[in-house]
Order: sequence, then C-alpha cells, then structure tokens
Amino acid sequence: MNLSVDSDTSADIGLAWNHGFAALGPDFYTELRPTPLPSPHWVGTSADVARLIGLDPAELQRDEALQAFTGNTLLTGSRPLASVYSGHQFGVWAGQLGDGRAILLGETASGYEVQLKGAGRTPYSRMGDGRAVLRSSIREFLCSEAMHGLGIPTSRALCITGSPGPVRREEVETAAVVTRVAPSFVRFGHFEHFAANGLEAQLKQLADYVIDRYYPECRGTTELDGNAYAALLQAVSERTARLMAQWQAVGFCHGVMNTDNMSILGLTIDYGPFQFLDAFIPGHICNHSDTQGRYAYNRQPNVAYWNMFCLAQALMPLIGDEELARAALESYKAVFPQEFMARMRAKLGLASPREQDGELIDAILLLLARNGVDYTIFWRRLSHAVGNSDFEPVRDLFADREAFDAWLLSYSELPVLDNQALAANLMLKTNPKFVLRNHLGEQAIRAAKLGDFSEFQTLQRLLERPFDEHPGHDAYAAFPPDWASSIEISCSS
Repeated sequence: MNLSVDSDTSADIGLAWNHGFAALGPDFYTELRPTPLPSPHWVGTSADVARLIGLDPAELQRDEALQAFTGNTLLTGSRPLASVYSGHQFGVWAGQLGDGRAILLGETASGYEVQLKGAGRTPYSRMGDGRAVLRSSIREFLCSEAMHGLGIPTSRALCITGSPGPVRREEVETAAVVTRVAPSFVRFGHFEHFAANGLEAQLKQLADYVIDRYYPECRGTTELDGNAYAALLQAVSERTARLMAQWQAVGFCHGVMNTDNMSILGLTIDYGPFQFLDAFIPGHICNHSDTQGRYAYNRQPNVAYWNMFCLAQALMPLIGDEELARAALESYKAVFPQEFMARMRAKLGLASPREQDGELIDAILLLLARNGVDYTIFWRRLSHAVGNSDFEPVRDLFADREAFDAWLLSYSELPVLDNQALAANLMLKTNPKFVLRNHLGEQAIRAAKLGDFSEFQTLQRLLERPFDEHPGHDAYAAFPPDWASSIEISCSS
C-alpha cells in the first residue's frame, strides 16, 4: 500500500465542517497531514458519538471512513493541524509542548472538534514518534466513554483503528489511532504558552475566542468589576472544581494532571495512566512514573487549584488586577467542597443537607481507608442494602465490624432514610455497578492483541450504562483478582 496521503483524494462520509480554532491563525498551530499506517482495521466504534457529531453511524462500516480515521486519506472539508501549547509537568515548567501525536481535523457543524490521536509526528513531538499503541488507545476509548456514562464531563471517543505497523515502547507493539471528540481541546497550557513568550496579542486573541465561543456570559458581567477575563478565570475555576468533586466521589485517579492536560472547559481529557480505585487508599498513586506521588488520588483537588493558579498567572496581562484574579480563584475553594458534599450525600441517599453530614461522610471514608474496603463495591452494596434492609453484605466488607456497626447505627437513624425506597433509588443512580477497573481493561487489551475484540465490545456496552444491573455480567463488577495489583501504568503509554 502507498503510505502517503494523496492530497488529490479525499473521503466524503457526510461530515460538515467549521474551523473555528484554525481561524485563529498560524501562531496557534502548524497545518500538516497525518502519517499513514499500513493495513488498517476497525477495533471499535461508537454509534452514539457518531450521531453526536452529525455522522451516520453506518458510515463507520465503510472502508473510506476506516482509511480517513487512520489518517491514510483526508476527510472532505477537514483542515488537519497540530496546535502549540506549553505547560507545567509534575510541577516544573516544561516550556513549549504541543500536540505531539494528535492532529485536529477541524470542528464539525454540530460544534465538536475531531482529533486523531496517534496519527504521526508533528513539529511538537519532541523526539517522539507521534504514534499511539493499541493498548493505550483501548484504555482511552473505554475510559472516555465510561466517564460519559457516569455523567462526568469528558472528551468522547468515536472509533479506534488498528494497524500491524510496529511501535516501540518498552517493547514493540502495534499501532492504533483513536479518534476523540470534544467541544474544544484548548488547555490551560495554550494560555501559558503565549503568556510565557510575551505574546499578549495572541493571548488576548485566544481568550476572546474562548469567551465568545464557550463562555459568552463572561461578557458584560457585573461581577469582578465587569472584567471578562477575570470572569473567564472564575468560570473555569468553578467548572474545574465541579469536575474534581466528581472525580473524587467516583474514585477516579487521572494520574498526570499537568497544566497541559487540563481542559479550559472543565472536561476530563488525555487518558493515560488513569485508574478507578479498587481498595479505598486515599494516597493511591496510579501513575508508575509519578515517583513523588504528586498526583495521588487525595491530592487531585489541591493540584487542580495549583493548576488554576498557573492559569491565573497566564491571564494576568489581560486581567490586570491581582485582587480580581484572586477573587476569581476563590470560587474554586467555595465550589469544590459544596459539590463534593452534594455528591457524597447522593451516594448516601440523602436528598437534603444537614449540618452533621460532614461528620458522617468523613467517618465512613475513614473506615473505608482503615479497612481497605473496595470503593465501588461498598457503595453499590450499600445502595441495595438501603432498599432491602439487609446490611450483612456491606458489613462483610469490613474487618472492623464493630466500627462499621457504630457508623451504620448513626446512618440508619437519619430521618431522611424513612423512605428507604426513594433513598435507594437515588443511590442506585449515583453509585455505579461497573467502572473500568485496570484488570478489566487489561483483559480486553490482551484479547484485542490476539485479534479478539469481543471483550472490548462487552466492556463498552457495560460502561455506557454503568448504573444498570446487566444480568449475567456480575463478574465485571466483582472484586479484582490478586494479579490486578501488579498492573503498572506509566506516562509512556
């Protein structure tokens, strides 16, 4: 096969395009073509995401779509580019970064940017090969769709294509391209890039684009002295705080919360060494590369605030008033605890707040940590127990049963639990039965490497509706096997 993109041919699969980000101009990106891969094949697709971007799902059965989403041909009307940004990585200024293995095709008429991850080298690859492997692509696809199923803001995944083309990581693996979708892939690092280089005109152009396209309410605001850029900082602070509350409540660890991995829209993006907690260990580190534990589960809310501070510094030339910037940042400190408490109350079936809720929540989290209780299984069993009044399966999770019994006595005496059916219904819609545990992803990856995508497809179905019971699939909601603790995920994926 001819491994070059033919500029005279393109694939028309019925997508209509806009190019809002591209209109910013060449200071913000480099236009380039994806690098083709040999003998591509489908790994997985999402009909839901296809419809989201205005694409007929049937198009994902065509060879034209397969070639285009591998980067072997261009989609009609697309305008491929890689954007430039900078950022702090593990708390240290890393300088210029950019889309090292992601190529933005453009924005669809439905308002979603479409990006190929693993489509080859770009000017920002920094000695990398610009490729993604099957392993990491499956993890990103499944987790982004799982997060959507959980109701957590996230980028989405349209499809994965695979290729026998070799990619060297710790060992030689096969290549894959995941097509991911989001309203925008603009990151904190985009702002940091222009601020660090003294490019105030471009910084303002980017901020105005983001405000006008995604935060129009920041124009004409009476808060923060009517300063639209301070209002933007406050809006991003609040969205980020809500996102962190959702991560913490569901037990999600991102693993690499660098400023270049933080979405200006408060989305979960860049799925690398992520993990959903098995045992509740607050200091759990899911990234094998994170030797200092900077991005441990219990540090995520504070890291997000630190990242917001970096964004505030980048926006200072536009805000122009340090007090306004500080006031905008303060919203994070107010919103996060409110949102976290609201989500934890829902996990307990508490429809209305009480002053004592904080003590009750702190007490159960402390018990879960001391007993190493499986986080997802505890909340799901508690949900069923409230509905059927049988708490023994929950009690069995604790080595210190007396301590749990004492907590349960306080919990069961709450007047809001008088209507147990309503409480249980709320809990079953809040506490998922299925999350993407590392060992489940690993099993799907091992089968996919052998050409069997059935496990991938099963997980996709379960994770799209994680609160449903899915009879016959209880094994996917069971305790992890002993070997799961030996799985190591690093930034190299």
